[in-house]
Amino acid sequence: MKVYFEEIVFSTSKRFQLVDITHRVEEIVRRSGVRNGICLVFAPHATAAIIANEHESGLMEDILTKIKELVEPGRGWKHNIIDDNAHAHIGSALIGADRVFPVRDGSLIRGTWQNIFLVELDGPRSRRVVIVEVMGE
Repeated sequence: MKVYFEEIVFSTSKRFQLVDITHRVEEIVRRSGVRNGICLVFAPHATAAIIANEHESGLMEDILTKIKELVEPGRGWKHNIIDDNAHAHIGSALIGADRVFPVRDGSLIRGTWQNIFLVELDGPRSRRVVIVEVMGE
């Protein structure tokens, strides 16, 4: 079995933001040389998450609105005494820091309307990293 990985490094510009990394992930899958297997997309951050959904501006705003409702940034979370970002940790824990996609015939398999996003929950950040690991034959 072959294992290949690369990191995607970028910055974010807003406190809450969806960053579409689909094309960069697909390029990594192509470079990996893996024909059939799986692709792990992982954000090694406690205040970010990974989702797969449609890249449509209204929906993207709706997703961020719902996340804010769920994590309640203005609430008096206990962690905010230390660092004013409890909402971001909670959002990452609820949404998840990774997604796994099949790879078939050298291509990433995703639904027609599924793009891959990093969900920034504690921006802006000058450096965010997403690890893409492709495994298979």
